[in-house]
Amino acid sequence: MTPEVALSIAGSDPSGGAGIQADLKTFSAFGVHGCAAIAGLTVQNTVGVRAALAVDPTFVTDQVTAVIDDFPVAATKLGMLTNSGIATAVADLLAARRAEFGTIVLDPVMVATSGDALLSDDAVEVVRSRLVPLADVITPNVPEAAVLLGRAPAGSVAELEAQARELVAAGARAVLAKGGHLDGDEVTDVLVTAEGVTHLTSARIVTRNTHGTGCTLSSAVAAASALTGGFTVDAVTMARDYLHRAIAAGAAWRLSRTPEAGHGPVNHLVEGAS
Repeated sequence: MTPEVALSIAGSDPSGGAGIQADLKTFSAFGVHGCAAIAGLTVQNTVGVRAALAVDPTFVTDQVTAVIDDFPVAATKLGMLTNSGIATAVADLLAARRAEFGTIVLDPVMVATSGDALLSDDAVEVVRSRLVPLADVITPNVPEAAVLLGRAPAGSVAELEAQARELVAAGARAVLAKGGHLDGDEVTDVLVTAEGVTHLTSARIVTRNTHGTGCTLSSAVAAASALTGGFTVDAVTMARDYLHRAIAAGAAWRLSRTPEAGHGPVNHLVEGAS
């Protein structure tokens, strides 16, 4: 059987836990053929980001065009786009050929798990004004939702829901606001669409191995959407289940030479759909 095709437009993580590398692993776990266009290079590991280098915007869109000219893409994940030039070029291409990108999942990557900035300030407005309206769903965490709205970060699930509702009112088609930064023994993500609100809750797994969880969830949503024929609550449920199992399966890993100094990756090797 010919697999569905998913495309990631994002940055590279040489340590393999986040970015393009995490996206391709996740696509494979779901049985989806993964394509990738690299929008930025990083020098990073589980401890932090040492340097970042943007790719020329035209070269980024040339990569993307080469893929969509050849492959029927069922879903596209947008990750780290580095600066306003790249974000604008990608937005222009998406707008011009929107039907060829399938379901678009926008992960507004701004800050790494280590706390290092991954998106320039001038690019935030491009993400907010150009990319958010083009996406079928955006997947901000607590700090990212606050930046997109110019608000203080949510301190509760109720506040996170209110911010997700505000993002939909501002033009987002759907918002999966991730609650991992909130306190508590459970993690509640809030999905807001024009049809209503869904709270998705799972037990919090206590581990330092959370590097790339945002990248992994958004690419899992894209992969699940490719398999199910579009963005649905079921696709989100499949993606969250995969991430939960990936965190649990890698919770005790000690891949780093200094595992207590940073944040290790999740175990992307678990099966995508269960």
